[in-house]
Amino acid sequence: MRQIYTVPCRASVALLILASLSGCHKETASNTTTEQSQPQQNVLRLDPALDDLVPKTAQLEKLAGGFQFVEGPVWFRAGHLWFSDVKGNVVLQWSPDGKIEIVLKRAGYDKDDAPPGSLIGPNAQIHDAGDATLLCQHGNRRIVRVSSSREVTPVIERYEGKRLNSPNDLVYKSDGALYFTDPPYGLLKEDEDPKKELSFNGVFRFQNKKLEPVIKDLTRPNGIAFSPDQKYLYISNSDAKHKVWMRYDVTSDGQVANGRVFYDVTSETDPGLPDGMKIDAKGNLYCSGPGGIWIFSPEGKHLGTIKMPEVPANCNWGDDGKALYITATTGLYRIKLSVAGEKALYN
Repeated sequence: MRQIYTVPCRASVALLILASLSGCHKETASNTTTEQSQPQQNVLRLDPALDDLVPKTAQLEKLAGGFQFVEGPVWFRAGHLWFSDVKGNVVLQWSPDGKIEIVLKRAGYDKDDAPPGSLIGPNAQIHDAGDATLLCQHGNRRIVRVSSSREVTPVIERYEGKRLNSPNDLVYKSDGALYFTDPPYGLLKEDEDPKKELSFNGVFRFQNKKLEPVIKDLTRPNGIAFSPDQKYLYISNSDAKHKVWMRYDVTSDGQVANGRVFYDVTSETDPGLPDGMKIDAKGNLYCSGPGGIWIFSPEGKHLGTIKMPEVPANCNWGDDGKALYITATTGLYRIKLSVAGEKALYN
Protein backbone atom coordinates (compact mmCIF):
# COMPACT_ATOMS: atom_id res chain seq x y z
CA MET A 1 0.00 0.00 0.00
CA ARG A 2 1.25 3.50 -0.74
CA GLN A 3 1.08 6.17 1.93
CA ILE A 4 2.09 9.83 1.49
CA TYR A 5 4.01 11.15 4.50
CA THR A 6 3.07 14.69 5.50
CA VAL A 7 4.40 14.72 9.08
CA PRO A 8 6.77 17.64 9.90
CA CYS A 9 10.44 16.75 9.70
CA ARG A 10 11.01 16.86 13.45
CA ALA A 11 7.97 14.77 14.35
CA SER A 12 8.62 11.56 16.22
CA VAL A 13 9.25 8.27 14.49
CA ALA A 14 6.34 6.84 16.46
CA LEU A 15 3.87 9.23 14.82
CA LEU A 16 5.22 8.39 11.39
CA ILE A 17 4.85 4.68 11.97
CA LEU A 18 1.27 5.14 13.16
CA ALA A 19 0.57 6.93 9.89
CA SER A 20 2.01 4.14 7.74
CA LEU A 21 0.19 1.14 6.34
CA SER A 22 2.12 -2.09 5.96
CA GLY A 23 1.95 -4.28 2.88
CA CYS A 24 2.18 -8.06 2.74
CA HIS A 25 5.28 -10.21 2.56
CA LYS A 26 3.87 -13.07 0.51
CA GLU A 27 4.50 -14.67 -2.84
CA THR A 28 2.14 -12.12 -4.36
CA ALA A 29 0.13 -9.27 -2.90
CA SER A 30 -1.94 -6.46 -4.33
CA ASN A 31 -1.73 -3.08 -2.60
CA THR A 32 -4.27 -0.30 -2.96
CA THR A 33 -2.80 3.08 -3.90
CA THR A 34 -3.63 6.02 -1.63
CA GLU A 35 -3.07 9.56 -2.92
CA GLN A 36 -2.94 12.77 -0.89
CA SER A 37 -2.37 16.28 -2.21
CA GLN A 38 -0.51 17.84 0.72
CA PRO A 39 3.21 18.54 0.14
CA GLN A 40 5.50 16.47 2.33
CA GLN A 41 7.34 18.31 5.06
CA ASN A 42 9.86 15.74 6.17
CA VAL A 43 12.81 17.16 4.25
CA LEU A 44 15.35 19.00 6.36
CA ARG A 45 16.54 21.88 4.16
CA LEU A 46 19.91 23.33 5.10
CA ASP A 47 20.90 25.05 1.86
CA PRO A 48 18.87 26.81 -0.89
CA ALA A 49 20.63 24.60 -3.45
CA LEU A 50 18.51 21.69 -2.22
CA ASP A 51 15.41 23.27 -3.76
CA ASP A 52 16.85 22.57 -7.22
CA LEU A 53 17.11 18.87 -6.33
CA VAL A 54 14.14 18.15 -4.06
CA PRO A 55 11.02 20.18 -4.97
CA LYS A 56 9.15 21.74 -2.08
CA THR A 57 6.08 19.90 -3.33
CA ALA A 58 7.84 16.50 -3.30
CA GLN A 59 6.14 13.74 -1.35
CA LEU A 60 7.68 10.75 0.38
CA GLU A 61 5.55 7.72 -0.46
CA LYS A 62 5.49 4.39 1.30
CA LEU A 63 4.98 1.81 -1.43
CA ALA A 64 5.08 -1.41 0.59
CA GLY A 65 6.00 -2.74 4.02
CA GLY A 66 6.05 -5.69 6.34
CA PHE A 67 9.43 -7.07 5.24
CA GLN A 68 12.34 -8.08 7.48
CA PHE A 69 15.29 -5.96 6.29
CA VAL A 70 15.23 -4.60 2.75
CA GLU A 71 18.17 -3.53 0.61
CA GLY A 72 19.48 -3.29 -2.94
CA PRO A 73 16.74 -1.65 -5.09
CA VAL A 74 17.24 -1.76 -8.87
CA TRP A 75 14.83 -0.45 -11.53
CA PHE A 76 14.01 -2.29 -14.76
CA ARG A 77 13.02 -0.55 -17.98
CA ALA A 78 10.08 -2.94 -18.18
CA GLY A 79 8.58 -0.84 -15.40
CA HIS A 80 9.20 -2.67 -12.13
CA LEU A 81 11.68 -2.70 -9.26
CA TRP A 82 13.64 -5.55 -7.70
CA PHE A 83 14.88 -5.30 -4.12
CA SER A 84 16.39 -7.66 -1.56
CA ASP A 85 15.21 -8.83 1.85
CA VAL A 86 18.50 -9.66 3.54
CA LYS A 87 16.96 -11.43 6.53
CA GLY A 88 14.15 -12.98 4.50
CA ASN A 89 16.69 -14.44 2.01
CA VAL A 90 14.61 -13.47 -1.03
CA VAL A 91 14.65 -11.03 -3.94
CA LEU A 92 11.30 -9.30 -4.38
CA GLN A 93 9.64 -7.39 -7.20
CA TRP A 94 7.45 -4.31 -6.79
CA SER A 95 5.18 -3.25 -9.64
CA PRO A 96 3.43 0.13 -10.00
CA ASP A 97 0.06 -1.56 -9.42
CA GLY A 98 1.29 -2.35 -5.89
CA LYS A 99 1.87 -6.05 -6.48
CA ILE A 100 4.72 -7.65 -4.56
CA GLU A 101 6.09 -11.02 -5.62
CA ILE A 102 9.10 -13.16 -4.80
CA VAL A 103 11.32 -13.52 -7.87
CA LEU A 104 14.18 -15.45 -6.24
CA LYS A 105 14.08 -17.69 -3.16
CA ARG A 106 17.15 -18.66 -1.12
CA ALA A 107 18.64 -15.70 -2.90
CA GLY A 108 21.65 -15.17 -0.63
CA TYR A 109 22.20 -18.46 1.16
CA ASP A 110 21.54 -22.04 0.09
CA LYS A 111 21.60 -23.73 3.51
CA ASP A 112 19.15 -23.82 6.44
CA ASP A 113 21.57 -23.61 9.36
CA ALA A 114 21.47 -19.84 10.05
CA PRO A 115 19.49 -18.54 13.06
CA PRO A 116 16.36 -16.52 12.19
CA GLY A 117 17.15 -12.87 11.57
CA SER A 118 20.70 -13.46 10.36
CA LEU A 119 22.03 -11.21 7.59
CA ILE A 120 22.63 -14.13 5.23
CA GLY A 121 20.39 -13.14 2.32
CA PRO A 122 20.92 -11.11 -0.85
CA ASN A 123 22.03 -7.50 -0.76
CA ALA A 124 22.83 -5.00 -3.51
CA GLN A 125 22.21 -5.72 -7.18
CA ILE A 126 22.95 -3.91 -10.43
CA HIS A 127 22.30 -4.43 -14.11
CA ASP A 128 24.78 -6.50 -16.08
CA ALA A 129 25.12 -7.10 -19.82
CA GLY A 130 21.88 -8.00 -21.57
CA ASP A 131 18.93 -8.50 -19.25
CA ALA A 132 20.97 -10.01 -16.41
CA THR A 133 21.72 -8.56 -13.00
CA LEU A 134 24.64 -9.03 -10.64
CA LEU A 135 23.63 -9.86 -7.08
CA CYS A 136 25.63 -9.82 -3.83
CA GLN A 137 25.00 -12.90 -1.72
CA HIS A 138 25.89 -12.56 1.96
CA GLY A 139 25.55 -16.14 3.19
CA ASN A 140 27.06 -17.72 0.07
CA ARG A 141 29.83 -15.09 0.22
CA ARG A 142 29.94 -14.38 -3.48
CA ILE A 143 28.62 -12.31 -6.38
CA VAL A 144 26.36 -14.08 -8.85
CA ARG A 145 24.75 -13.29 -12.18
CA VAL A 146 20.98 -13.68 -12.38
CA SER A 147 19.75 -14.16 -15.96
CA SER A 148 16.40 -12.97 -17.31
CA SER A 149 15.17 -16.53 -16.78
CA ARG A 150 16.39 -16.24 -13.14
CA GLU A 151 19.20 -18.74 -13.54
CA VAL A 152 21.97 -18.06 -11.01
CA THR A 153 25.65 -18.35 -12.00
CA PRO A 154 28.59 -17.58 -9.65
CA VAL A 155 30.91 -14.81 -10.87
CA ILE A 156 33.27 -13.99 -7.96
CA GLU A 157 33.82 -16.17 -4.89
CA ARG A 158 37.46 -16.07 -3.82
CA TYR A 159 40.53 -13.88 -3.60
CA GLU A 160 43.86 -15.73 -3.76
CA GLY A 161 42.08 -18.95 -2.90
CA LYS A 162 40.31 -17.53 0.16
CA ARG A 163 36.57 -17.06 0.37
CA LEU A 164 35.23 -13.53 0.37
CA ASN A 165 33.59 -12.16 3.53
CA SER A 166 30.12 -11.19 2.28
CA PRO A 167 29.94 -8.91 -0.78
CA ASN A 168 27.65 -6.00 0.05
CA ASP A 169 27.42 -3.36 -2.68
CA LEU A 170 28.81 -2.97 -6.18
CA VAL A 171 29.20 -0.58 -9.10
CA TYR A 172 30.55 -0.70 -12.64
CA LYS A 173 33.09 1.74 -14.04
CA SER A 174 32.73 2.77 -17.67
CA ASP A 175 35.72 0.63 -18.70
CA GLY A 176 33.85 -2.48 -17.57
CA ALA A 177 35.66 -2.93 -14.25
CA LEU A 178 33.45 -4.02 -11.36
CA TYR A 179 34.10 -2.55 -7.91
CA PHE A 180 32.51 -3.97 -4.77
CA THR A 181 32.67 -3.78 -0.99
CA ASP A 182 33.22 -6.84 1.19
CA PRO A 183 32.40 -6.32 4.89
CA PRO A 184 31.78 -9.28 7.24
CA TYR A 185 28.04 -8.76 7.90
CA GLY A 186 27.04 -12.11 6.39
CA LEU A 187 29.24 -13.98 8.84
CA LEU A 188 27.35 -14.71 12.06
CA LYS A 189 30.22 -13.47 14.29
CA GLU A 190 31.55 -10.99 11.72
CA ASP A 191 35.29 -10.39 12.26
CA GLU A 192 35.39 -12.98 15.03
CA ASP A 193 33.76 -15.69 12.96
CA PRO A 194 36.03 -18.74 12.53
CA LYS A 195 34.79 -19.05 8.95
CA LYS A 196 36.29 -15.68 8.01
CA GLU A 197 39.24 -16.33 5.73
CA LEU A 198 40.41 -12.85 4.72
CA SER A 199 42.34 -10.74 7.20
CA PHE A 200 40.74 -7.49 5.99
CA ASN A 201 37.38 -6.05 4.98
CA GLY A 202 38.13 -4.71 1.55
CA VAL A 203 36.99 -2.92 -1.55
CA PHE A 204 37.79 -4.94 -4.68
CA ARG A 205 38.20 -4.33 -8.39
CA PHE A 206 37.37 -7.12 -10.86
CA GLN A 207 38.26 -6.94 -14.56
CA ASN A 208 39.38 -9.50 -17.16
CA LYS A 209 38.90 -12.25 -14.58
CA LYS A 210 41.45 -10.58 -12.30
CA LEU A 211 40.40 -9.70 -8.74
CA GLU A 212 42.45 -7.25 -6.69
CA PRO A 213 41.83 -5.18 -3.56
CA VAL A 214 41.98 -1.41 -3.97
CA ILE A 215 41.20 -0.55 -0.31
CA LYS A 216 42.13 -2.67 2.70
CA ASP A 217 42.10 -0.31 5.69
CA LEU A 218 38.38 0.40 6.25
CA THR A 219 36.66 -1.40 9.12
CA ARG A 220 33.20 -1.67 7.50
CA PRO A 221 33.21 -0.71 3.80
CA ASN A 222 29.61 -0.66 2.62
CA GLY A 223 28.02 1.70 0.05
CA ILE A 224 29.96 2.49 -3.10
CA ALA A 225 29.58 4.98 -5.97
CA PHE A 226 31.57 6.85 -8.62
CA SER A 227 31.33 10.55 -9.38
CA PRO A 228 29.83 11.21 -12.86
CA ASP A 229 33.29 11.89 -14.33
CA GLN A 230 34.65 8.82 -12.48
CA LYS A 231 37.52 10.82 -11.04
CA TYR A 232 36.38 9.92 -7.52
CA LEU A 233 35.22 6.78 -5.75
CA TYR A 234 33.01 7.19 -2.69
CA ILE A 235 32.78 4.54 0.05
CA SER A 236 30.59 4.57 3.15
CA ASN A 237 32.06 3.11 6.33
CA SER A 238 29.28 1.56 8.44
CA ASP A 239 31.19 1.46 11.71
CA ALA A 240 29.38 2.87 14.74
CA LYS A 241 32.72 4.09 16.08
CA HIS A 242 33.74 5.76 12.81
CA LYS A 243 30.65 6.76 10.79
CA VAL A 244 32.10 8.38 7.69
CA TRP A 245 31.86 8.65 3.94
CA MET A 246 35.25 8.45 2.25
CA ARG A 247 36.40 9.86 -1.10
CA TYR A 248 39.30 8.51 -3.16
CA ASP A 249 41.01 9.68 -6.33
CA VAL A 250 40.71 7.13 -9.13
CA THR A 251 44.04 6.63 -10.89
CA SER A 252 44.58 5.86 -14.56
CA ASP A 253 45.16 2.16 -13.84
CA GLY A 254 41.89 1.79 -11.94
CA GLN A 255 43.45 1.91 -8.48
CA VAL A 256 42.51 4.53 -5.88
CA ALA A 257 44.65 6.98 -3.93
CA ASN A 258 44.52 9.90 -1.50
CA GLY A 259 41.64 8.60 0.59
CA ARG A 260 40.14 11.25 2.84
CA VAL A 261 37.00 11.73 4.89
CA PHE A 262 34.28 13.27 2.74
CA TYR A 263 31.86 13.71 5.63
CA ASP A 264 31.83 12.51 9.24
CA VAL A 265 28.62 11.75 11.17
CA THR A 266 30.16 9.84 14.08
CA SER A 267 28.66 12.31 16.54
CA GLU A 268 25.12 11.92 15.17
CA THR A 269 22.67 10.27 17.57
CA ASP A 270 19.83 9.45 15.16
CA PRO A 271 19.62 5.71 14.38
CA GLY A 272 21.44 4.53 11.29
CA LEU A 273 24.93 4.32 9.80
CA PRO A 274 26.45 5.36 6.46
CA ASP A 275 25.13 2.71 4.09
CA GLY A 276 24.08 2.55 0.44
CA MET A 277 24.40 5.66 -1.73
CA LYS A 278 23.75 6.93 -5.25
CA ILE A 279 24.87 9.93 -7.33
CA ASP A 280 22.80 12.22 -9.53
CA ALA A 281 23.83 13.54 -12.94
CA LYS A 282 25.22 16.73 -11.35
CA GLY A 283 27.44 14.84 -8.93
CA ASN A 284 25.34 15.30 -5.79
CA LEU A 285 25.32 12.36 -3.38
CA TYR A 286 22.25 10.71 -1.81
CA CYS A 287 23.50 8.69 1.14
CA SER A 288 21.70 6.43 3.58
CA GLY A 289 22.72 7.61 7.02
CA PRO A 290 21.54 8.50 10.52
CA GLY A 291 17.87 9.49 10.37
CA GLY A 292 17.44 9.53 6.62
CA ILE A 293 18.97 10.14 3.20
CA TRP A 294 21.73 12.72 3.52
CA ILE A 295 22.23 14.86 0.41
CA PHE A 296 25.67 16.34 -0.27
CA SER A 297 27.06 18.59 -2.97
CA PRO A 298 30.12 17.30 -4.85
CA GLU A 299 32.19 19.62 -2.63
CA GLY A 300 30.97 17.86 0.52
CA LYS A 301 28.41 20.42 1.70
CA HIS A 302 25.43 18.94 3.52
CA LEU A 303 22.47 20.38 1.61
CA GLY A 304 19.74 18.62 3.54
CA THR A 305 18.27 15.29 4.60
CA ILE A 306 15.20 13.34 3.53
CA LYS A 307 13.96 12.34 7.00
CA MET A 308 12.74 8.74 7.05
CA PRO A 309 10.25 6.95 9.34
CA GLU A 310 12.58 3.92 9.31
CA VAL A 311 16.35 3.60 9.13
CA PRO A 312 17.34 3.67 5.43
CA ALA A 313 19.69 1.08 3.99
CA ASN A 314 19.98 1.91 0.30
CA CYS A 315 18.47 3.82 -2.60
CA ASN A 316 18.42 3.87 -6.40
CA TRP A 317 16.93 5.72 -9.34
CA GLY A 318 13.83 4.59 -11.18
CA ASP A 319 10.82 5.57 -13.28
CA ASP A 320 12.04 8.36 -15.59
CA GLY A 321 15.34 8.56 -13.71
CA LYS A 322 14.16 11.32 -11.37
CA ALA A 323 12.48 9.09 -8.80
CA LEU A 324 14.55 7.91 -5.85
CA TYR A 325 13.49 4.53 -4.47
CA ILE A 326 14.56 3.94 -0.87
CA THR A 327 14.75 0.69 1.09
CA ALA A 328 14.42 1.33 4.83
CA THR A 329 14.31 -1.55 7.33
CA THR A 330 10.84 -3.05 6.71
CA GLY A 331 9.55 -0.70 4.01
CA LEU A 332 9.97 0.45 0.42
CA TYR A 333 9.64 4.19 -0.26
CA ARG A 334 9.86 6.65 -3.15
CA ILE A 335 10.32 10.37 -3.58
CA LYS A 336 10.27 12.20 -6.93
CA LEU A 337 13.05 14.70 -7.49
CA SER A 338 13.96 17.41 -10.00
CA VAL A 339 17.27 15.94 -11.11
CA ALA A 340 18.03 12.64 -12.79
CA GLY A 341 20.38 10.02 -11.48
CA GLU A 342 23.38 8.74 -13.34
CA LYS A 343 21.84 6.98 -16.35
CA ALA A 344 23.81 3.77 -15.96
CA LEU A 345 22.32 3.28 -12.50
CA TYR A 346 18.70 3.01 -13.57
CA ASN A 347 18.59 2.30 -17.32
